[in-house]
Amino acid sequence: MSRNVTVGLDGSPESRAAAEWAAREAKLRGLPLRLVHVWEPVPEPMAQAPLLGAETQAHWSERIPREAAEALRLRHPGVQVEAEQIPGRPMDALAKTSKDAELLVLGSRGLSGVGGFLVGSVGMSVIAHTDTPVVLVRAGGQAADEHEKDPAGLPSAATPYRPVVLGLDTGHPDDTVIAFAFEEAARRDTALRVVHSWNLPPYFAYGLPVDLELNTELGRQEAAALTAVLRPWRQKYPDVRVVEESRSGSPANHVIDASREASLVVVGRRVRRSPFGAHIGPVTHAVLHHAAAPVAVVAHD
Repeated sequence: MSRNVTVGLDGSPESRAAAEWAAREAKLRGLPLRLVHVWEPVPEPMAQAPLLGAETQAHWSERIPREAAEALRLRHPGVQVEAEQIPGRPMDALAKTSKDAELLVLGSRGLSGVGGFLVGSVGMSVIAHTDTPVVLVRAGGQAADEHEKDPAGLPSAATPYRPVVLGLDTGHPDDTVIAFAFEEAARRDTALRVVHSWNLPPYFAYGLPVDLELNTELGRQEAAALTAVLRPWRQKYPDVRVVEESRSGSPANHVIDASREASLVVVGRRVRRSPFGAHIGPVTHAVLHHAAAPVAVVAHD
C-alpha cells in the first residue's frame, strides 16, 4: 500500500478535529489521506435483536467514514481521501494499520477549563505499541490555532505558522526525533523552538546555600551541549530558523509552557522491548495530557 497519512475516525468531535488536522498535514506532505473506522462486531445475542443487530450496526458504522470522506473532499479539494472500515478492537486495529502510514493521527478530548488533552486508553495503547509517529489532536482545535494572529489580533489561518516545539534530551539525542521536528518546521516554513532542561544541583533539594557561580557554569555547559547537538542539523536545514532554550527544571513543564505558542509539539518515545509491556515515559506522558497544541510522539530505539 502507498504511504499515506492515516487518521482513526469514530464520529466523535475529537476524531473529526483529528481528521481535519490530518487533511491539512496530508496536503503539506503531498500524500493521500486515509480514514480508518474500526468497529467491533456485536456479540451474537445482540446481533439477533431487530434494533441492535449486526446489519443495523454495520449500516451506521459505514456512514461514519463515508460521510466524513465526502465532507473532507469538499473542504480540502487538493487532497486524495480514502476511507475504509476495519473490524476488531480499535487499539489493535489502529496499531496494525499504522504500519502502512507515514503518520497516524488520533483525536483526544480537551480538558475543560485548561489547555490540554484527555488521552483515553485506546490512544495511549496505540502510541505505546506502534513505531509510526502518532499525532494527538484535541477536540475543538482549529487551523487558525496553529497560526500567528493577524495584525488586528484575530485568529487567522492565512498568517504564518507558529513555531514547532521540540523537547530534546541532549544526553540521549535521537536523529529520528530531531529529523521529524526539522521536517515539520520546514513544511510549515516556520521556526523550530528546541527546549532542553537540566536538573538543578542537589543543594536545592537539601536546602543548602545556593552556589550562583556553579549555577552559571552549569547553565553554560548545558547550553553548549544543546548547541553542539543541533549544529549539524542547522547545516542540513539552513532555511529553518532555530531557537535554542536551555533551562533548569522540569522538562515536561518547559515543553508544556512552550506549547501555548506552538503549531506542533514533538517529543520522543523510547521503544522498550520489555516482557512487562510498552511504556511511554513520564515526560512524554505529561506533555500528551497537558500540551495546548497537537503533539507528535516519535518512537525511537
